[in-house]
Amino acid sequence: MKVAFASDHAGFGLKESIKKEVEALGHTVIDLGTHSIDPVDYPDYAEKIGLAVVSGEVDRGILFCGSGIGASVAANKIPGVRAGNCSDTYSAHQGVEHDAMNVLVLGGRTVGTAVASEMVHAYLAAAYTGEARHAQRLAKVIAIEQRYAATAK
Repeated sequence: MKVAFASDHAGFGLKESIKKEVEALGHTVIDLGTHSIDPVDYPDYAEKIGLAVVSGEVDRGILFCGSGIGASVAANKIPGVRAGNCSDTYSAHQGVEHDAMNVLVLGGRTVGTAVASEMVHAYLAAAYTGEARHAQRLAKVIAIEQRYAATAK
C-alpha cells in the first residue's frame, strides 16, 4: 500500500518513528513533510496529504500534529477526505471499516509511540466493508459534502 505521511513540527517526532515501522511492514511511504522540528503551520501539511489521497497518488494518509485536532479539521475541508483523529485502536480500524476513513490523524503530544503503532497497524490492515448500512451512511456524508461545497464558492 502507498501511504502518505505528513506532520507539523509538533507531530514530527512521532511521524519519524511510525514512518520507519510502516516501511518495515513493506508499505511505500511518501513523506510530504515537515522534515524538522522548525515551526510550521499544520493546515499546509493537512492540505498536502488530503490532496495526495483524493488525487489517488496514495492509497491512504497518516497525519500528525500536536493534538491531532487542528490537522483533522483542516484535512476534512478537502472534498473526498475522511480524516479521523483517533486515540484508540478500535477507532482506527472501525473508521476505515464503517466510514471509509482515508486519513488517520494522530496527536504527537497526546498519543504515545506504542499506542500510535497499534493504531497504525489496525488502520492499515482495515478495509471498508461496504455493508449496506455503512454505504447508506457514507452516501449521506458525501451528499452533505457536495451540497455545501457547491454553496461555498
